[in-house]
Amino acid sequence: MASLFTRIIQGDIPGRFLWRDDTCVAFLTIGPIRPGHTLVVPIQEVDHWVDLPQDLAMHLFAVAQVVGQAQMAAFSPARVGLIIAGMEVPHTHLHVIPIRTEADLDFVRADPNPSPASLDAAADVLRAALVAAGHAHVVTA
Repeated sequence: MASLFTRIIQGDIPGRFLWRDDTCVAFLTIGPIRPGHTLVVPIQEVDHWVDLPQDLAMHLFAVAQVVGQAQMAAFSPARVGLIIAGMEVPHTHLHVIPIRTEADLDFVRADPNPSPASLDAAADVLRAALVAAGHAHVVTA
């Protein structure tokens, strides 16, 4: 059975996509710890990140870095945090989170019910930052 993320990638479940290439996608999480909290997800279902082929792992980290740079431009956080937890969905995903302090890396702080307008606004500002940086794989709304 397809994972939740595969269903989002395939369009069966809506998602606020920022990036799509032949290998991975990036979309906003529906439970953001901070505005702009993005997931970088391989199209190929791989449950545990340690089982990723090395070239795929490198690509995911490269895309996460691009997303992080866009978050820096869009939100001016103190840092961008990166978490690979993988407990909630059995499909590798990197959490890229604009943070003010290390406390912002705590999933207890996730907003379980963000407004659609706030998610749309975060997606729009991140897409604009990606386009301004010259990236070709930006998904337009």
